[in-house]
Amino acid sequence: MATAPSRSFLQVAATEEAVAPPLRVVQIEGLVVLKIIKHCTEFSPALVTGQLLGLDVGSVLEVTNCFPFPMREEDEEIEADGANYQLEMMRCLREVNVDNNTVGWYQSTLLGSFQTVELIETFMNYQENIRRCVCIIYDPSKSNQGVLALKALKLSDSFMELYRNNDFNGEKLREKNLTWVDIFEEIPIKVSNSALVSAFMTELEPDSPVTQSDYDRLQLSTNPFMERNMEFLIECMDDLSMEQQKVQFYYRNLSRQQAQQQTWLQKRRSENMARKAAGEEPLPEEDPSNPIFKPLPEPSRLDSFLITNQVSNYCNQINSVAGQSFSRLYLMKALHE
Repeated sequence: MATAPSRSFLQVAATEEAVAPPLRVVQIEGLVVLKIIKHCTEFSPALVTGQLLGLDVGSVLEVTNCFPFPMREEDEEIEADGANYQLEMMRCLREVNVDNNTVGWYQSTLLGSFQTVELIETFMNYQENIRRCVCIIYDPSKSNQGVLALKALKLSDSFMELYRNNDFNGEKLREKNLTWVDIFEEIPIKVSNSALVSAFMTELEPDSPVTQSDYDRLQLSTNPFMERNMEFLIECMDDLSMEQQKVQFYYRNLSRQQAQQQTWLQKRRSENMARKAAGEEPLPEEDPSNPIFKPLPEPSRLDSFLITNQVSNYCNQINSVAGQSFSRLYLMKALHE
């Protein structure tokens, strides 16, 4: 009986990596969530970032530890110091037998304004070395409303393919059927604790079932939050209008160029008919040296897609806060009556 050919460890690992299941959930230790909240809240409204450490197990990305990045300015020497700090921190964690596998990073945001080109570039830099990584976004301003504003994001595969090729013109987007909602994918977050930590939290739980977060949810004043959202929304609408003007300007120039090409082509054909009648060779109907035949650069749609994402995010936040405010007002009215 023929025996199956043996495979090396590298072949087995490559096969498993090729058929790896899609990422379904991000499992975060409770201590990591507290570290992220503490770091982002202490420096709010300044934006901070940090490293996520953990393990990639099947369809679950486990985040077991994290450490913050130091606040730095945009300088090459300081950036080099930041990279050395990151390597030194991971070396120290490895020495004390703590997970030191990078699985992504976390960052704070202000009212959900995180969908930028810089975020995409950071994702692409991480993707060069890490097969699957996520970005944990925490919003301290939204958490003040009594909601844990924590979300895990990753880039979609179709978007990363277009970004690598830098093809964000209208034809490629229609070919890939890519819209502004297909840039980011939100991964569900599951907070996990060990049995010992869960028992300790049960001991610390107060007798009263009402917590400070419950009181925060009953605040009637949401004007500052709504005003900031409206201000950011208006700015995004102005930016979106400018991006649309760029596209309209491109199509106006394109139609003008096509009209010039048709005029030049009719003139050249008339000239060729006269040359044929005179027994001369006709001239070519295309002249690459002519400026009207040079293709016009089409503006990228990436910025408009990101701005549209931001507009949608602000609208959802306004809708959510307004709905909760009406519920609280009706509740207070009923209590007064």
